[in-house]
Amino acid sequence: MLENSFGLNFFLKTPRAENEDGTRAVYLRVTVNHQARDITTRRTWHPSKWNVRAGRATGNKEDTKELNAYLDSLTTKVFQAKKALLDADK
Repeated sequence: MLENSFGLNFFLKTPRAENEDGTRAVYLRVTVNHQARDITTRRTWHPSKWNVRAGRATGNKEDTKELNAYLDSLTTKVFQAKKALLDADK
């Protein structure tokens, strides 16, 4: 598995029907060789508290820190899976 490009980012997906509280689902997009796959994180967040460029929640409250820590753990898992696939291909 030799990839030419690899990327991942988190984003808020616009729902077909608005949620009552205005939150949106947080998704992870993994891109390998210009082919993207979106994966749900099963978390929701309010767009006004989201930094689009960073792909992270903004603020200093506990729920913000928890979400960002969860997103960091998902990032780590993706890179571990990538490493395992690359090691298996040797």
